[in-house]
Amino acid sequence: MDKFKKEEPGTEKPVAEEATDEETVDQSENVEPVADEPMDQTEAEAPEAAPDEEAEETIEAEPAPNEETIDKLQEMGEKLAAMQDKYTRLYADFENYRKHATQDKIDLQLNGHKEMAKEILPVLDDMERAIAAMPDNNEAKDGVKLIYDKMLSILQKKGVKQMTTIGEVFDAALHDAVTQIPAQDEAQKNKVFDEVQKGYYINDKVLRHAKVVVAV
Repeated sequence: MDKFKKEEPGTEKPVAEEATDEETVDQSENVEPVADEPMDQTEAEAPEAAPDEEAEETIEAEPAPNEETIDKLQEMGEKLAAMQDKYTRLYADFENYRKHATQDKIDLQLNGHKEMAKEILPVLDDMERAIAAMPDNNEAKDGVKLIYDKMLSILQKKGVKQMTTIGEVFDAALHDAVTQIPAQDEAQKNKVFDEVQKGYYINDKVLRHAKVVVAV
């Protein structure tokens, strides 16, 4: 009678599920590891080319220059040297021209001042004689002296200045000897004893030679 007893619901054993789990375990245990696929023998044995070897092969592949190319290079080098020499000469000529043009401009300005100064120097000489002839207590002498100093100052701004001659050694490049006198001692020999007319410079060049008396 017990054999025919019905099993109560909820008491069945999950036979099918257990069998399924066991089969899964058995299958996972029976799976063999897949071996790595063998590399192609051609790929495994072929070594990579070194960069230096590739560069050498490229350089060796370049064709050598022929005689025509060499001749053209030599011709171009000669033309370049000729052009450089021509440029150097032209630049030197231009620099010389520029210097000469600048010097000519300066000389033109100086010559213009020189001619003006030469015309004024005789007036200064007359004023010097007038000042020397006037007595010291004359009021007109101070006025003439003031005008003389003003004119001399204007000339100095243009580069004109007076020479210092008395007591200096006689120099034919600066002085004109109008007469000679015997020297009183050895120290005065060949020196300027007196000044007849003043000498002047313009920009450190002689504008007018000084007329002097030399002791000999």
